[in-house]
Amino acid sequence: MRETVADLPHLCRDCLAAFSSPEQVSNCPQCGSPRIVAHEELETLGIAHIDCDAFYASVEKRDNPDLRDKPLIVGGGKRGVVSTCCYIARMSGVRSAMPMVTALRKCPDAVVLRPDMKKYVAISRQIREMMLSLTPEVEPLSIDEAFLDLRGTERLHHAYPAKSLARLALEIENRIGVTVSVGLSHNKFLAKIASDLDKPRGMALIGVEETRSFLARQPISIIFGVGKVMAERLRKDGLVSIGQLQTMPASDLIKRYGEMGARLAHLANGEDRRRVSTDREAKSISSETTFFDDISDAGELQTILLNLCEKVADRMKKQKIVGHTLTLKLKTAGFTTRTRARHLALPTQLAHVIYENAADLLLKETDGTKYRLIGVGLSGLESAHGEDPTDLLEPAIAKKAAAERAMDSVRDKFGQDAVVRGRLYRQNGSGKQRDPESREK
Repeated sequence: MRETVADLPHLCRDCLAAFSSPEQVSNCPQCGSPRIVAHEELETLGIAHIDCDAFYASVEKRDNPDLRDKPLIVGGGKRGVVSTCCYIARMSGVRSAMPMVTALRKCPDAVVLRPDMKKYVAISRQIREMMLSLTPEVEPLSIDEAFLDLRGTERLHHAYPAKSLARLALEIENRIGVTVSVGLSHNKFLAKIASDLDKPRGMALIGVEETRSFLARQPISIIFGVGKVMAERLRKDGLVSIGQLQTMPASDLIKRYGEMGARLAHLANGEDRRRVSTDREAKSISSETTFFDDISDAGELQTILLNLCEKVADRMKKQKIVGHTLTLKLKTAGFTTRTRARHLALPTQLAHVIYENAADLLLKETDGTKYRLIGVGLSGLESAHGEDPTDLLEPAIAKKAAAERAMDSVRDKFGQDAVVRGRLYRQNGSGKQRDPESREK
């Protein structure tokens, strides 16, 4: 921390003036703009998350100025869901993924438009090219958001990352006609949190020195991967704030919650070693299968899922890569596709880690629904460096990893069928053939 605040750096996000002041200034001394960002680490933070503000709705308002002051919902028909909505509609309680009938009940005056994905994709590509003009280290997350690593770009752009990002935000707004919000920190987890702190058209920073104190005040639900079910489980255990997690040994969290506990231990302290990945070759490793007969039984689905997880893990190990993001895919008997994703705090290639996380996601979907397809995959791929870092955290995890790698060694010598997990052996011995159509990507 600085001993004094006499040199607290400031940046005007409208005229890009940079100056210092003993305290946070409310207006820019050069242009008078109130859009000032001031932070002790303003000139040093370099990992960013850029998120377009209500992207689809912003594009539609750009193309039709008559919609500018009206509540706008982009989504399906009355039986569909909200893809996105403008901030005026959000003031009435409308949210993305909300059933359209509920959204129109909350905001009956809203204008509803069908998504024009071709147009949105074209604009997304323009924005992506503008990001790449700042740094080659761009990791797209979706059509309207991406991580950027601007460390080491100061000499090229004659500006520290925050100033380069403020300039980029202005250029996107002026050239493309949509606004973005920027989060800046020292890792991806915190950068993504920061981008939600000052929406829309905002910029927020979370510095190294304030990481633990900032997180301590936040609810556990702010950690990605902690959904309603996990949040309720933690609440029943008396855990509601990240500050509470910070006081608990990692070993205790792991014993209680397994791999999720390892993630909670790391992220509660702001630890995220994931790099901004630009790998455009292998996007993901996945395996899926379609059944002869629809299946609703949780046990059957879990057994098939375990087989798929082993296939994914085998390919990951052969290619010497690990993955950060796990995705479960399900297709119902009515051909509706459900995808559920979980970001792993630590990358993995181990079948048991993949399965435990995927099975946890599957459990939430086994509500009597009949499924005709199940799949699992890992994305956010990078080169493996030795064994999973989770091996170092807890003896039980290390024991599982050692057992799995021993199985791999036997299979390498005597073939894939030399060692079969008990659950799969029981399934294969039953004579049931439930997965005739299997695909890998």
